[in-house]
Amino acid sequence: MSTDDLRRRMHGAVEALKHDLGGLRTGRASTALLDPINVEVYGANMPLNQLATVSVPEARMLTVQVWDRSNVGPVEKAIRSAGLGLNPITDGQLIRLPIPELTEERRKELAKLVGQYAEKARIAVRNVRRDGMDHLKQDEKKHEIGEDERKRLEHEVQKLTDATIEEIDQAAEAKEKEILGK
Repeated sequence: MSTDDLRRRMHGAVEALKHDLGGLRTGRASTALLDPINVEVYGANMPLNQLATVSVPEARMLTVQVWDRSNVGPVEKAIRSAGLGLNPITDGQLIRLPIPELTEERRKELAKLVGQYAEKARIAVRNVRRDGMDHLKQDEKKHEIGEDERKRLEHEVQKLTDATIEEIDQAAEAKEKEILGK
């Protein structure tokens, strides 16, 4: 297992975290907010972005322009049941989504969620690190690398782990500040 492979797997954990954080609602409108929504149409579940154009006309408003008139109802229903606290206003094929002000209680819940997402990412990174260390020990046992080489590579893996966890912490901290409005 190469350090590039470990780096790629650790980076994957960071990307997953950033995607999760992107879906958390702050006071501002963001198209990423609707990314996780799937709509039941044509007998299948489809991502919202394959049925409509989502845009941000102003700071506290999202609009969803549904392409096919027959999908307006299912799209509206999917948005309502997504648990995002959004109340769709339908006007023909355009659905307006005013973004409500966040309550202090909701902000604290979201901040806690950020912490949980970050911890999930840290655990993923530590698992990748453990895999890497195990591979190095196996390689040494098979006499593919020497003890000095193993120690050098272990040090490299640890540096990569520390840097990745630092990146996770920074992303989580930035999102927490954004949510708490600090």
